This record gives sequence, C-alpha cells and structure tokens, in this order.
Amino acid sequence: METVSYKKIISKVVVYTLLLLLLGVALIPFLWMLSASLKANKDVFSFPIQWIPHPIVWENYIEIWKKIPLITFILNTMKLTIIITVLQVVTSSLASYGFAKLEFKGRDLLFLCYVSTIAIPWQVYMIPQYLIIQKMNLVDSHWSLIILQAFSAFGVFLMRQFLISIPKELSEAAKIDGLSEFGIFGKIMMPLAKPGLATLTIFTFVTIWNDFMGPLIYLNSTDKKTIQLGLRLFITQFSAEYSLIMAASIVTLVPVLIVFLSLQKYFVEGIATSGLKG
Repeated sequence: METVSYKKIISKVVVYTLLLLLLGVALIPFLWMLSASLKANKDVFSFPIQWIPHPIVWENYIEIWKKIPLITFILNTMKLTIIITVLQVVTSSLASYGFAKLEFKGRDLLFLCYVSTIAIPWQVYMIPQYLIIQKMNLVDSHWSLIILQAFSAFGVFLMRQFLISIPKELSEAAKIDGLSEFGIFGKIMMPLAKPGLATLTIFTFVTIWNDFMGPLIYLNSTDKKTIQLGLRLFITQFSAEYSLIMAASIVTLVPVLIVFLSLQKYFVEGIATSGLKG
C-alpha cells in the first residue's frame, strides 16, 4: 500500500510540474507584452530581456488615447459584442430547447442540417452574404454585423448538449403542474443550464470582441470601426513605436479577461459536463 501511495505522489508531482512548465510557456508572450508596454520604445528589444522595466513608463498608457480615437473603437466593440452575445445566447437557447425537448416530425434531420453548416467555411458564402447586406443598404452600419451574427449553429449544438443531459421527468412534472413550454424553458431549463450559458457567453464574447474580418468588410467609417480595426490602424500609423502598440494590445485584452474571470466557475463546470447525457 505504501509503495502504491508513493507512486501516486510521484506521478502527481510529475504531472503538476509539467502543467506548471506548460503554463509558464503559455504566459511568456503575455508577460513580455506587458513588460514591453511599460518600457521606453528603445528598450523594448533590448537583450537580455529586462522583465521588470526600469524605469517604468506609465505614460505609454496615456499616450495611446491621444494617438487614435481608441475610446470610440472600444465603445463600438463593446456595443456590438454585448448585443450580439445576448442575441446569440437567447436564440441558441430557444432553438436548442426545441431540438432537445420538443417532439416534432423531422426534428433530428433539421438539427443535422443546421449543425452541418458549421462545416461550411465562411469564405464560401462571404460574397453572397455581402451582396445581400448591400441590397439591404446596411453596409457601413453596425446592423450588418448584428443581423449576420445573431444566430449561431455552434451555440445551438452546445446548448442542446446541456439540455439533453437534463432528465425529461422534470419537464413532464412541470407540464402536469400546468407550466407552458415557455414556463418550463425559463423556470426550469435555463437555471439548470447555467454552465452551458456561461460557456456560450464566453465563446461568443471572445469571438465577437476579436472579430477582424467582419468589421473590415462591412465597416468603412472611422467612427463605426471596432477595436481590432483600430489596433490595426494604430500599428499601421505607428509601426515603429512598439511600446505603444503593446500598451494598446493590453488595453484590448482587459474586457475579455474580466468576462472570463467573472464566468470562470461556470465555464469550467460547463466544459467538464458538456458531453454528459442524463
């Protein structure tokens, strides 16, 4: 017994050591970016790397707001990200409830056809999509991105996996008590699917916040552009000022980190249980 226990301890030490090493490797680029954002531009690529800047140039984080209309880009991105995330969560939840808990003819075939669209590369239908938006006179408008991204086949698939894991007996008992389908959806299914909702929220938020191609194609006016286009504009105009570029990049990461840390508990639970069925 002591030998088995000793082997378990050794194996855990090895596993945790490897995980810490991998974590360190993954964090090195981020730590370098943070360090570079607090240096004078001439010290960014100094060798050996000075991880703790001396002196610390806090002015970099003030200067970036003066170079480009960064606050406008951030507000535009926040607006689009929040609206699209809310719409995707709502539409995906409603559709997944129908596919998971309602019985109707052709349900499984319809679900298969819808989810199969995930396998179609966006580049295949990018031009027809643009022509439709152009006919609707929505080019250079935030509505173009909102309409195109309000629905998600991946979101429906993800939420359906969570709802399938919820026993049917709960909804059947609720029907006996007189609850409508919308009542069952809102009062029973959604509270039990919090891990799935958190997971979908994080995935959607990060995807929309980091979206570059969509805004690049549909948004032309500077006052409508998002943070990713703004960051690209910053890099184009100030390609030699790497300390400012790193500072601007750090600023763009803050909202994503806040959302992830706020929903981390549910996200981890959601990843752990997404493949289970009840």
